Amino acid sequence: MTLTTPRHPPTTTAPDDLPPTTAAPGESPRPAPAKGAGLGLLLALLATVVWSGSFVATRDMADSVPPVQAVFWRWIIALLAVAPFAARRLWRQRAVIRRHLGFTALASLFGVALYNTLVHQAGLTTSATNMGMIMAASPVIMALYARLGGERLGARRILGTAVAVLGVLLLVGKGSLTVDLAAGDLWMFAAALSFASYSALLRRRPPELDGLAFLLTTFVLGALMLAPAYAVSLTVQGGFPVVPGTVGPLLYIGVFSSAVAFFAWNKAISLIGAARAGVVYYLQPVCVALLSYALLGERLGPAGGACMALILGGVALSSASGRPAPTGRGRTPR
Repeated sequence: MTLTTPRHPPTTTAPDDLPPTTAAPGESPRPAPAKGAGLGLLLALLATVVWSGSFVATRDMADSVPPVQAVFWRWIIALLAVAPFAARRLWRQRAVIRRHLGFTALASLFGVALYNTLVHQAGLTTSATNMGMIMAASPVIMALYARLGGERLGARRILGTAVAVLGVLLLVGKGSLTVDLAAGDLWMFAAALSFASYSALLRRRPPELDGLAFLLTTFVLGALMLAPAYAVSLTVQGGFPVVPGTVGPLLYIGVFSSAVAFFAWNKAISLIGAARAGVVYYLQPVCVALLSYALLGERLGPAGGACMALILGGVALSSASGRPAPTGRGRTPR
């Protein structure tokens, strides 16, 4: 499937138009305005902080709610939260959605159905802290996707990414580069690959496809994809107790981690691109560690603090504004 971008994007200033960084095939990208870049970084940070809390919530209910059932209800709740704001836009754009149904279904698979199921599966056998740390690997994959798409990352962003990766590896290995991975850790690496693929797809979103309509459509398609697995899980494993200990986390991941965070992340990528937004995502292990300390009393110690400094330094270095390097002329992402 080949996705193409119109040579002359619309000139309207509606929030969901093509970002200023998008260029016609074969042309150099135009730099994003400082205000747009700053807003993009803030939205990426908001999504990262909210998602950090979701790892704690996911781990908290892992023993009481089967993974597929948790993910299914997560998206039902998210759908209900977004529908009042997006249903009318979706209806107006039904022809556009039908035209780009293949793209939307692929985004739903990677970003809604597959990614979140892998995260909840990982929560059965690994800690919330490890989940957040391993997910910090996804920006590396985002940067690779960007490079394969013809984007030159620049020395500063490459160096910042390397510094942040080193901090994550040392944090996971407790001061050593030797890491002993559990089964849940491997599930999280698969989740990181799925999330990076979703983020890379967002840069190909057709310009005429409204952001909220797209978001609601992915929620609907993702829930439909999960429905057969949900029915099997309900038959084999039974339901889960509807108590504050399960409803509370489900409401958090459904409303905040799904509806709010996904909207913020999608908008951030439209403003600053997947590679730069992915660098901000390196803050996630730091946020998870701070939440673990606040809620669970876990302490990282001096070594953990040093690793956090590396991650924060890498994020700052890679996110610093500068002149974007031009992409290769005549290369159209496929």
